[in-house]
Amino acid sequence: MSKYTPIIGLEVHVELKTKSKMFCSCSADYFGAEPNTHTCPVCLGLPGALPVPNKTAIEWCIKIALALNCEINLFSKFDRKNYFYPDLPKGYQISQYDLPFGKNGHITLKDGRRFGITRVHMEEDTGKLMHQDINGVRTSLVDFNRSSVPLVEIVTEPDFHNSADVKEYLQSLQQIVRYLEVSNANMDKGDMRLEPNISLSTNPDLTKLPNYKVEVKNINSFRFVEKAIEYELKRQEKILESGQTPPQETRGWNDVKNLTFSQRIKEEANDYRYFPEPDITPITHTKEQISTLRDSLPELQDKKSIRFTNDHGLPINDAEILTREKSLADYFEKAVAHGASYNVSSRQIANAIINKKLNHLEITLENLVSNIAKEAVIQTIDDSELASIITKVLTDNPKAVEDYKAGKESVIMFLVGQCMRAIGKKVNVQIITNLIKNQIQKNA
Repeated sequence: MSKYTPIIGLEVHVELKTKSKMFCSCSADYFGAEPNTHTCPVCLGLPGALPVPNKTAIEWCIKIALALNCEINLFSKFDRKNYFYPDLPKGYQISQYDLPFGKNGHITLKDGRRFGITRVHMEEDTGKLMHQDINGVRTSLVDFNRSSVPLVEIVTEPDFHNSADVKEYLQSLQQIVRYLEVSNANMDKGDMRLEPNISLSTNPDLTKLPNYKVEVKNINSFRFVEKAIEYELKRQEKILESGQTPPQETRGWNDVKNLTFSQRIKEEANDYRYFPEPDITPITHTKEQISTLRDSLPELQDKKSIRFTNDHGLPINDAEILTREKSLADYFEKAVAHGASYNVSSRQIANAIINKKLNHLEITLENLVSNIAKEAVIQTIDDSELASIITKVLTDNPKAVEDYKAGKESVIMFLVGQCMRAIGKKVNVQIITNLIKNQIQKNA
């Protein structure tokens, strides 16, 4: 057993799917577009251009904070985060520092464990570097289509001690923002980017943090974040065992070689020289406005799953499956309402969706319910015809009959199947089973 305890905190960036960017009217739907076609003087940081905050983006950020059980700052502001990088055209990023929209929240997982959320704040995204070989020369180009797209950063407390808990938290967070319908949260498109801060402690008092931390930037899958954490824990343990302290730095993740690599020495907050954004006035909200936003939140997965269990009599596992995606949960409830006039129950609909692995995006409610109704119809058959079929099946399968007589009861289902095939229509299986058993006993 290792003498070191992993101390892990998370920074997650979520791109919002607003129509326009954070501080200008350029389209925020940039994915797949020709480079530098969704730009203007504001998002290119040209002299004299002034930012105008996107009201919808701010409201959506607050909705995320509310869904994460945060306190909302009624007085907030934007700040300038100063640093130089080629994908940052202004030489600073408009972000939030000491007065974020949300603070002191938490996520509670299904088993009751709670992970603290330090802050939820609003900022603008940066451009994107494109590395290419041009005429045999390795070159970096910049695409500013992503520059100034609304970005919400969600920062946790250092409450995680293993990669499995990190993955479960991140899956829950992705589910929440998708239920809110404020982001697609597709990691392969960069909608949701994961950045763990990792260190190792030998102090039994886990509130006393190590004197260093390593941030791994821009990971784009749950599997990769697990691998990156496991790699970092082993790498840092080797350094500590040699009597040294791992340098506080920012590292990248190489998903081909399955290792992290150094990018730069990690900055402290004072290195960014934060100061209030002079071109944007402070943002104020009333308690009534926040209450209205709270009331507009949809029913989230955890509560919806409990309701499905209580209202529809579903097993817990079935309710969990049906509520993983909001679109599937909505489809199920519409199907239940539609099925009422066909005497199709909630359980029948749930069983059809789950057991047959139906794609709710491809089958209409009408087809789903009518198919279930048809399958549920029990047809009648003439008694003499049924007796004749059973007699023939038993005559044609003497070994199965003898096996049943010898105590192999499972073979009865084979005989039932043969009868059902000969009948050719849906009849009551239990009646067929009982008649076969009676016929075998009568002939014994």
